[in-house]
Amino acid sequence: MDRSTTTDSIARDVHDACLCLAAQRASRRLARQFDRAFQPVGLTSWQFSLMVALMGLGATRIGQLAEFLAMDRTTLTAALKVLTRQNLVAAVADANDGRARKVALTEAGQEKTVAAVDIWRREHAALEAQMVKGHARQLRDLLTELAMLPAMKD
Repeated sequence: MDRSTTTDSIARDVHDACLCLAAQRASRRLARQFDRAFQPVGLTSWQFSLMVALMGLGATRIGQLAEFLAMDRTTLTAALKVLTRQNLVAAVADANDGRARKVALTEAGQEKTVAAVDIWRREHAALEAQMVKGHARQLRDLLTELAMLPAMKD
């Protein structure tokens, strides 16, 4: 077998079977769609997701928020700095531990998140309308299951 046949076969196998690739492609497509939708309120899809998480969790430590969002602290800290500069998120003292800090939405952050929810609802409904009935729920359930799998060790 020549090298080009082998590389074509490998590429086809990965494209057809890889959960990671499929999730990345779908994620990028959805993020672009929601990024465009959120432009009128000046948010990205990622910022909206982060702010909704904060709205639901309330003031929380960065480590807890990172775990909830299934991401590393460094990436989360960088995202929070942008939102802090925009006065949408603020660091607050932890009432139970004066040395610790928590992050929370500011009043402006809450207002912006609430304004963005209507956009999210419209965009989400339009997306679900394009899908076969019931597939959106199945996909959400499968992705939730995947996110709950124990992390693999190095």
